[in-house]
Amino acid sequence: MNVHLHWFLPTGGDGRTLVDRHAYTDGGITRSRVTPVSGVRAPDIEYLAQIAKAAEQLGFEAVLTPTGTWCEDAWLTTVALAQHTRRLKFLVAFRPGVLSPVLAAQMAATYQRVTRGRLLLNVVTGGDSTEQRRFGDHLDHDRRYARTDEFLSVVRGVWSGTPFDFTGEHYQVEGGLTALPPDPLPEIFFGGSSAAAGPVAARHTDVYLTWGEPPGQVKQKIDWIRDLAEREGRTVRFGIRLHTISRDSAAEAWAVADRLLDDLDPQTVAAAQEALGRSESVGQQRMLALHGGSRDQLEIAPNLWAGVGLVRGGAGTALVGSHADVADRIEEYHALGVEHFVLSGYPHLEEAYWFGEGVIPDLAQRGLLHRAVPDVPSAGAPVLRTPGAPR
Repeated sequence: MNVHLHWFLPTGGDGRTLVDRHAYTDGGITRSRVTPVSGVRAPDIEYLAQIAKAAEQLGFEAVLTPTGTWCEDAWLTTVALAQHTRRLKFLVAFRPGVLSPVLAAQMAATYQRVTRGRLLLNVVTGGDSTEQRRFGDHLDHDRRYARTDEFLSVVRGVWSGTPFDFTGEHYQVEGGLTALPPDPLPEIFFGGSSAAAGPVAARHTDVYLTWGEPPGQVKQKIDWIRDLAEREGRTVRFGIRLHTISRDSAAEAWAVADRLLDDLDPQTVAAAQEALGRSESVGQQRMLALHGGSRDQLEIAPNLWAGVGLVRGGAGTALVGSHADVADRIEEYHALGVEHFVLSGYPHLEEAYWFGEGVIPDLAQRGLLHRAVPDVPSAGAPVLRTPGAPR
């Protein structure tokens, strides 16, 4: 089992501080009254293309693109960025409740043909009722997962290439079909920490994603999902979503973490914690419990820093340390069964280079990566170099 590395596209805005929808009313394009900060980068296609090209050059396999009313649409943005890249895959996040499963299956099939097979799907059931209502979705938490269960049944059925019928509580489909099924079928990534989420992951997903909890808690989740999947006669692989702050020395990395923390005033943290505390997501509540809203003892496990979660929803932890430290922690999670690492950092362009030039060669030398580290692609095939070799 090799390590698969993925980066993140900040389609809600980027910058030199902890940018998030809780700090901005418009996805980070302008400043709001909540958090007056400078250095915000708008998520225009030129900037996102820089990140996508950097990720491809540095050896990341894919980039995750989020979904929500606070960011750009993931489908449209990534298919545009596919024209700026050659082999980079796009992990497109989407919400099952806001479009037809047959249409989603058709969109995925078209996407695969347009990009020559570079689509991965990240299913986001949604743990924030306020955000869901913005999309016109008024189901409660557990019924959203029940609908996702049906949604994925329809998607996989429609991809079979023959007319597919389905009758459920949320969907009734007669003769559902994609004229040309996607080739290859996109892998489906999925996350959820609640009792309602586990069986859906076991039945449908290829890769179960967890946010960056300490290794002991991650192992518990892996054991839980693996057991559920075995009862379904399936095998599920595992991934983790983390931020990274990797530098030439541990002292440099922790200094960056301290600077990010210094930028957060108490009012900003309190406002974010209040908003995040209303989330129905069990995973989000587990993230909040790691720090309890306090700045004290944010290193909750070796090199695992919970400072991001003081103001950011979703992934709230970062791997912080020297390149070797970060590689050690990735190797530790990998030993538990984690195969896919979906990473990010502020700003995303610079942090991609810190990780790509510092940690990726180390992981390659340890024999953990599934392919060689590519240099800048030429007009022909990509040029591969031996990890650690001089440029």
